[in-house]
Amino acid sequence: MSQQAAHSDKRQFSRFAFDSSVILEIDDKRWESSLIDISLKGVLIIKPEDWSDNSGKNFKVSIYLDNSDLEINMDVKLVHAENDHLGFHCETIDLKSVTNLRRLVELNLANEEVLEREVSNMIAT
Repeated sequence: MSQQAAHSDKRQFSRFAFDSSVILEIDDKRWESSLIDISLKGVLIIKPEDWSDNSGKNFKVSIYLDNSDLEINMDVKLVHAENDHLGFHCETIDLKSVTNLRRLVELNLANEEVLEREVSNMIAT
Protein backbone atom coordinates (compact mmCIF):
# COMPACT_ATOMS: atom_id res chain seq x y z
CA MET A 1 0.00 0.00 0.00
CA SER A 2 1.45 3.39 -0.93
CA GLN A 3 2.08 6.03 1.70
CA GLN A 4 -0.58 8.24 0.11
CA ALA A 5 -3.15 5.43 0.15
CA ALA A 6 -2.37 4.70 3.80
CA HIS A 7 -2.81 8.39 4.60
CA SER A 8 -6.17 8.45 2.78
CA ASP A 9 -7.37 5.42 4.73
CA LYS A 10 -6.91 7.31 8.01
CA ARG A 11 -9.25 10.14 6.96
CA GLN A 12 -12.33 10.42 9.16
CA PHE A 13 -13.92 13.20 7.12
CA SER A 14 -15.01 13.34 3.50
CA ARG A 15 -13.34 16.04 1.45
CA PHE A 16 -15.09 17.98 -1.32
CA ALA A 17 -13.66 20.06 -4.14
CA PHE A 18 -15.11 23.55 -4.53
CA ASP A 19 -14.36 26.64 -6.58
CA SER A 20 -13.94 29.30 -3.93
CA SER A 21 -11.83 32.24 -3.07
CA VAL A 22 -9.95 32.15 0.21
CA ILE A 23 -8.48 34.86 2.41
CA LEU A 24 -5.73 33.65 4.74
CA GLU A 25 -4.56 35.93 7.56
CA ILE A 26 -1.94 35.91 10.30
CA ASP A 27 -0.95 38.96 12.34
CA ASP A 28 -0.70 41.78 9.79
CA LYS A 29 -0.20 39.51 6.75
CA ARG A 30 -2.94 38.61 4.31
CA TRP A 31 -2.95 36.30 1.29
CA GLU A 32 -5.59 35.62 -1.35
CA SER A 33 -5.84 32.10 -2.69
CA SER A 34 -8.22 29.46 -4.01
CA LEU A 35 -9.80 26.51 -2.25
CA ILE A 36 -8.88 23.02 -3.47
CA ASP A 37 -11.05 21.08 -1.06
CA ILE A 38 -12.75 21.28 2.31
CA SER A 39 -13.93 18.90 5.02
CA LEU A 40 -15.44 19.25 8.48
CA LYS A 41 -11.93 19.37 9.94
CA GLY A 42 -9.81 21.34 7.50
CA VAL A 43 -9.04 22.91 4.16
CA LEU A 44 -6.55 22.48 1.35
CA ILE A 45 -5.70 25.62 -0.62
CA ILE A 46 -3.38 26.67 -3.42
CA LYS A 47 -0.16 28.11 -2.00
CA PRO A 48 -0.10 31.89 -2.60
CA GLU A 49 2.78 33.13 -4.79
CA ASP A 50 4.33 35.28 -2.05
CA TRP A 51 4.01 32.56 0.61
CA SER A 52 6.67 32.22 3.29
CA ASP A 53 6.86 29.06 5.40
CA ASN A 54 4.75 29.41 8.55
CA SER A 55 4.62 25.76 9.63
CA GLY A 56 2.77 25.10 12.83
CA LYS A 57 1.35 28.63 13.05
CA ASN A 58 -2.30 29.54 13.56
CA PHE A 59 -4.18 31.45 10.88
CA LYS A 60 -7.67 32.74 10.18
CA VAL A 61 -9.15 31.50 6.93
CA SER A 62 -12.27 32.93 5.30
CA ILE A 63 -13.83 30.96 2.47
CA TYR A 64 -16.29 32.56 0.09
CA LEU A 65 -18.20 29.92 -1.84
CA ASP A 66 -18.76 30.97 -5.44
CA ASN A 67 -22.34 31.32 -6.66
CA SER A 68 -23.55 31.36 -3.06
CA ASP A 69 -23.89 33.72 -0.14
CA LEU A 70 -22.19 31.17 2.14
CA GLU A 71 -19.09 32.24 4.03
CA ILE A 72 -17.06 29.94 6.25
CA ASN A 73 -14.57 31.28 8.78
CA MET A 74 -12.15 29.06 10.67
CA ASP A 75 -9.15 29.44 12.91
CA VAL A 76 -6.73 26.94 11.41
CA LYS A 77 -3.27 25.55 11.92
CA LEU A 78 -0.90 24.86 9.03
CA VAL A 79 -0.16 21.13 9.08
CA HIS A 80 1.54 20.62 5.72
CA ALA A 81 2.94 22.53 2.77
CA GLU A 82 3.60 20.43 -0.32
CA ASN A 83 4.42 21.64 -3.81
CA ASP A 84 1.76 24.27 -4.54
CA HIS A 85 -0.69 23.22 -1.76
CA LEU A 86 -1.18 24.20 1.88
CA GLY A 87 -3.14 21.97 4.24
CA PHE A 88 -4.79 23.40 7.35
CA HIS A 89 -6.48 21.71 10.31
CA CYS A 90 -9.53 23.48 11.75
CA GLU A 91 -8.86 24.50 15.36
CA THR A 92 -12.07 26.50 15.94
CA ILE A 93 -15.10 27.48 13.89
CA ASP A 94 -18.04 29.74 14.75
CA LEU A 95 -21.61 28.45 14.85
CA LYS A 96 -22.75 30.16 11.63
CA SER A 97 -19.73 28.81 9.75
CA VAL A 98 -20.16 25.27 11.06
CA THR A 99 -23.84 25.42 10.06
CA ASN A 100 -22.85 26.55 6.54
CA LEU A 101 -20.15 23.87 6.33
CA ARG A 102 -22.50 21.16 7.58
CA ARG A 103 -25.07 22.15 4.95
CA LEU A 104 -22.40 22.07 2.26
CA VAL A 105 -21.26 18.60 3.33
CA GLU A 106 -24.88 17.45 3.51
CA LEU A 107 -25.51 18.57 -0.07
CA ASN A 108 -22.47 16.65 -1.29
CA LEU A 109 -22.75 13.50 0.81
CA ALA A 110 -26.20 12.17 -0.13
CA ASN A 111 -25.87 9.75 2.82
CA GLU A 112 -27.36 10.99 6.09
CA GLU A 113 -25.66 8.24 8.12
CA VAL A 114 -22.17 9.24 6.91
CA LEU A 115 -22.95 12.90 7.60
CA GLU A 116 -24.05 12.18 11.16
CA ARG A 117 -20.92 10.07 11.76
CA GLU A 118 -18.68 12.86 10.48
CA VAL A 119 -20.45 15.51 12.58
CA SER A 120 -20.10 13.26 15.65
CA ASN A 121 -16.39 12.77 14.91
CA MET A 122 -15.95 16.53 14.53
CA ILE A 123 -17.59 17.21 17.89
CA ALA A 124 -15.56 14.47 19.61
CA THR A 125 -12.19 15.79 18.40
